[in-house]
Amino acid sequence: MNDLALNPATTALLLMDLQPGILGRLPDSDAFLAGLVRARDAARAAGMTVGYVRVAISAEEAATIPARSRFARAGERLDPDRPETQIDPRIAPADGEIVVRKKRVGAFGTTDLQEQLDARGVDTLVLAGVSTGEVVLSTVRDAADRDYRLVVLEDGCWDSDPEVHQVLTAKVFARGGATVTSIDDFIASLA
Repeated sequence: MNDLALNPATTALLLMDLQPGILGRLPDSDAFLAGLVRARDAARAAGMTVGYVRVAISAEEAATIPARSRFARAGERLDPDRPETQIDPRIAPADGEIVVRKKRVGAFGTTDLQEQLDARGVDTLVLAGVSTGEVVLSTVRDAADRDYRLVVLEDGCWDSDPEVHQVLTAKVFARGGATVTSIDDFIASLA
């Protein structure tokens, strides 16, 4: 999409759930992250806000979650101090970039992400992450309800079910008000 017009001063690129424990599911995480690093570097060069969202739950937090929730069973696997729950060093944040730790699927509900975005004057979000049917879908819906303009990087998202990824990026996200584009077209829009 070559007509994508973004104002870097009011746009944030959100990179979500790019953690070793999650990226290990991808068939080629190096190639996937290489595309996201290109997008991130272009966003930084344009002066855009870059934010990172990771999922991790402490034992104390897990103890307060209802037993019926899959997050109650996260246990040690999602401990905030484990290397598997940190942002992957191949796409590590720079000083001053937004970093939030969530305790649920979406990026907003259990974080101060909106407050940090508001403090920077952000009204447009460019979303990427793993997985399309989890964090990306949940964040698209929540961000739309919060009146953000939305862009989803189709090849900057991944889902273990290719059909889910296809349906969401080809139909659902656009119906929800998001523009779906490629990493290359996103980068070209910043030139």
